[in-house]
Amino acid sequence: MLSLDPKDLKTALLHQYLLHAVAPRPIAFASTVDKDGNPNLSPFSFFNVFSANPPVVIFSPARSGRTGATKNTLDNVKEVPEVVINVVNFDLVQQASLSSTEYPKGVNEFVKAGLTEIPSVKIRPSRVKESPVQMECIVREVIELGTHGGAGNLVIAEVVMMHIADEVLDPETKMIDQNKIDLVARMGGDWYCRASGNAMFKVAKPLLAIGIGVDAIPLQIRNSKILTGNHLGQLGNIEHLPSKEEIAAYVKTGAIADYQKARGESDLHVIAADLLNNGKVEEAWKVLLSEL
Repeated sequence: MLSLDPKDLKTALLHQYLLHAVAPRPIAFASTVDKDGNPNLSPFSFFNVFSANPPVVIFSPARSGRTGATKNTLDNVKEVPEVVINVVNFDLVQQASLSSTEYPKGVNEFVKAGLTEIPSVKIRPSRVKESPVQMECIVREVIELGTHGGAGNLVIAEVVMMHIADEVLDPETKMIDQNKIDLVARMGGDWYCRASGNAMFKVAKPLLAIGIGVDAIPLQIRNSKILTGNHLGQLGNIEHLPSKEEIAAYVKTGAIADYQKARGESDLHVIAADLLNNGKVEEAWKVLLSEL
């Protein structure tokens, strides 16, 4: 394993290690204005949501690694403590990337990137019409993390108004459909990640139920050469094991024999792994426990 002390690395190299390791990162497409009302638009992947009550997002426009200069976005939020955070989806990613060009102060990135300015409701900076979600924010605080090149600046912003495009909403629940919004995220180098299709999957969250834990899984199953750590995590997330009666009833259905015949596979761990890959955790447990 390669072990690195950040103090021994040049900032540019450390920066690349961090960006490649901490990914994918959501993108804040930040719209700001200076004290004279001149607009600025730039994407930042040091970004996330940190609170729902109050609703707070944080992004970090870092100093230039080459010159140590601050970005126009940072200068603007100090002059006018307001920002629109526009999210970036696949249809928008190339224009968002173009806007990251270090144009001179006063150049309108909306124009350069071919994007549409629309007025906000509660703050001065404009929104990006093409973005599927736009969050108007008041900047509560700016925390400078350093004065050298590569140093971040945490812009802590409270969301005071949200705008969500109808086409990304589920028509019944009015919640954002993760397939429709088609978000993208930054990785290291020139790489991005698209959150859609087979790239998305569900992991059941242990909220009210208390999972039994991997330590409660019978040793024969836990030491399986077929089941992975992910599989064991799924098995450990169940609240209680199937009863002997439930297992016996399942065996009587002939489901296990059908699986073995269909797959030409007798190893129950292989069958259980296939079931787990398809989210059928209870069924996988019944298969595994049928041999114990």
